[in-house]
Amino acid sequence: MALRMLYLVFLRLLGLLLLLSRSQQTKDAELLALRHENAVLRRQLGVRPHLTWPDRAVLAALARHLPSRLRRHRLFTPGTLLTWHRRLLRWKWKQKPARTGRPPISEELTALILRLARENPTWGSARIQGELRRLGHRVGASTIRRILRSAGLGPAPRRSRGAPTWREFVRAQASGLFAADFFHVDTAALTRLYAFVVMEVGTRTVHILGVTAHPTAAWATQLSRNFLANLADRAAGFCYLLRDRDSRYTQSFDAVFTADGIEILKSAPQTPRMNAHVERFIRSVRAECTDRMLIYNEQHARRVLAEYAEHYNSGRPHRALHLRAPADDPDVIPFPAQHIQRHDVLSGLIHEYRDTA
Repeated sequence: MALRMLYLVFLRLLGLLLLLSRSQQTKDAELLALRHENAVLRRQLGVRPHLTWPDRAVLAALARHLPSRLRRHRLFTPGTLLTWHRRLLRWKWKQKPARTGRPPISEELTALILRLARENPTWGSARIQGELRRLGHRVGASTIRRILRSAGLGPAPRRSRGAPTWREFVRAQASGLFAADFFHVDTAALTRLYAFVVMEVGTRTVHILGVTAHPTAAWATQLSRNFLANLADRAAGFCYLLRDRDSRYTQSFDAVFTADGIEILKSAPQTPRMNAHVERFIRSVRAECTDRMLIYNEQHARRVLAEYAEHYNSGRPHRALHLRAPADDPDVIPFPAQHIQRHDVLSGLIHEYRDTA
């Protein structure tokens, strides 16, 4: 639109220069001819001509320099000029609307509010407001309620869902939770061996309690007695044992743990995900150890599984522990190693790397 307006102004200036070279009689004759043509066109068309904004600007600028008697013969009236001016003013002030009220909430702060609401189902708008203030953000409680409502999150009682899920329960009780399970290993002679493993869920420390080709309830009960005896005073820090409904878990087995104040939690039938932590260990020991080598006999299986358990507890990083091993001290930050040496586990099947300094 600006280029068209400049083009029309240029044409008018060029026409003005041409008029300066003409005589007054020629100009008068041309004006009379143009007025007559204009009157003829108005009688024939009978419709209102369409003017663009550059046309209006040029005509309005030229109208200031015309005598009053000549303005009556223009295509627009003084009222039209005033209407154009009012439209121009409205267009100007619409470009910069005045901001009123509170400043808008940024997308990062909105995402933080939704994150706090989803990660803490029992927190209401006032609780979230207080947490944001501790983080240096001042947001009104009504604004937080509006953001939660727009995201489909209701008040805290509707988001809390009452009782915690099984996943939330296991995570909350991890520091005082044992998880037990059996898994099998097939030997080179096509004999199936069974191993009994117990995991300390809080630290992910595993204990291979025994390996046998003929697992019985009495065998599992005796292993549990030996396990608690080896833990000694540490057993007092555990409150639950999570297990499935295998027939080898008898009342005598449960009595060994309940005698030390450890409650038995049974997973639902055919739901291994309810005991996901120890099931994940079984997947790891198979993928990294037993599926990559031949097991000769029961003694060989005990030695291999014991060596792998040592590697799992002291030399294998875990994502749940922020890439630390269960035996690593979480308060110690190691310095960058200068001289690194490889240490072979299970005859080179697994490698560990240590600082030789």
